[in-house]
Amino acid sequence: MTCVLIVKTGDAYPEVADQHGDFETLFLNQLNTALPAHLHLQVWDAKRHAKAPSLDTLAGIVITGSHSMVSEAEPWSEALKPWLKEALESDIPMLGVCYGHQLMAAAFGGVSDYHPAGRESGTHGVQLTQEGQQDPLFGQLPQRFDAHLTHAQTVLQAPASATVLAHNHHDAHQALRYGPRQWSVQFHPEFTPAVMRAYIERQRAALRDQGEDPGSLSANVMEAPEAASLLTRFLTFV
Repeated sequence: MTCVLIVKTGDAYPEVADQHGDFETLFLNQLNTALPAHLHLQVWDAKRHAKAPSLDTLAGIVITGSHSMVSEAEPWSEALKPWLKEALESDIPMLGVCYGHQLMAAAFGGVSDYHPAGRESGTHGVQLTQEGQQDPLFGQLPQRFDAHLTHAQTVLQAPASATVLAHNHHDAHQALRYGPRQWSVQFHPEFTPAVMRAYIERQRAALRDQGEDPGSLSANVMEAPEAASLLTRFLTFV
């Protein structure tokens, strides 16, 4: 088992994909910088190819973000839930991001849906809980770190068996752990500042409608190296 599977759950905006790469490319760029020689990366587009790879061939799983909504229960998305449950039961290392975070939470007994306070976009501070400070993956981060965020849905209710590792003023569930090597995060460790600004630009109207200042959000985008480090350090648990 030498394959780390990137589960692609959607496509980035066309201008983002053209200039910076699609979702899976952003993950490949980060993960390849620290990929051990015995591992290789593979991409599975779950929306376009229904047959899931056999779990006994996988050393780890990373689940991307998406413009889809978990609460819409699209057939391809619902089909991932039993597969993810089996992966958890088999103790396959997993890291879900944004849509992947919400999907894992929903698959394991939580509730994911629209955030009552609206969209969160931009570079924002994230705070570790006491459990997060003691977590094997998150414990090496500072107690507060910056992260890139863009989401309208969220984990409204974490699974009863999950541990909350991080939160912020907008979201009580910025990071969750479900098992010894299974995590998910609401923020985007794969994003660069340029990608984050491109998302804010695309969302200007929606952000203004909820009383946000897109110009200020864009001006406050900065590097988020601590959040980004989660991807490469995840590989040490594979």
